[in-house]
Amino acid sequence: MQPSLWLALLAACLLISFTPGAGAINTMSNALSSGFRRALWGILGQQAALLLQIAIVAAGVGLLVASSPIAFHLIRYAGAAYLVYLGVRKIFSRPVEPAPEAASAARESAFSMFRRGFWVNLLNPKAIVFFLAFVPQFIRPDAALLPQYLVLAATVVLVDIAVMWLFFAAAARSLRRFTTSRQGEIMLNRVFGGLFIGVGVLLAVA
Repeated sequence: MQPSLWLALLAACLLISFTPGAGAINTMSNALSSGFRRALWGILGQQAALLLQIAIVAAGVGLLVASSPIAFHLIRYAGAAYLVYLGVRKIFSRPVEPAPEAASAARESAFSMFRRGFWVNLLNPKAIVFFLAFVPQFIRPDAALLPQYLVLAATVVLVDIAVMWLFFAAAARSLRRFTTSRQGEIMLNRVFGGLFIGVGVLLAVA
């Protein structure tokens, strides 16, 4: 990939990653409930979904999903339902006794955070449609495809990890003071639960 094309790809990836969405909400929620460091597990799950979506597009399957209203809407409503489920669960989750970050980090397993991050990103058919429009802009069909896809996938993933962890998860640290009281934690659970539900509704109706 030519340096100028890669710089354009980098700029596009930064713009996409900084745009708030379900992944950003999930990352901030994880950082608040499990700590800044352990929020990385959810971020890695989100990246696994991104890699799978890029592979789907590269294999041509994404075009089938995008062109099939039934498949598109099935994934779309499944994703919306999952986000609403996460939101409702977050709203009604019971606050725990205030504890330092090292202790609160044990609230949820790494695999559970990874799995939730994976499904939050994967159950979004619009991401596949987006990659169908996004990927071809940075792939030259007259050159070897595999190296180009590897560079594209590595750039997308590394940029998203950096933005999710060093921006959204770090930003959530400023809200941790609210988790030191029962009322503060209830308020944050309701806020992030409402955000999950709002994104789910938008995914279903937009």
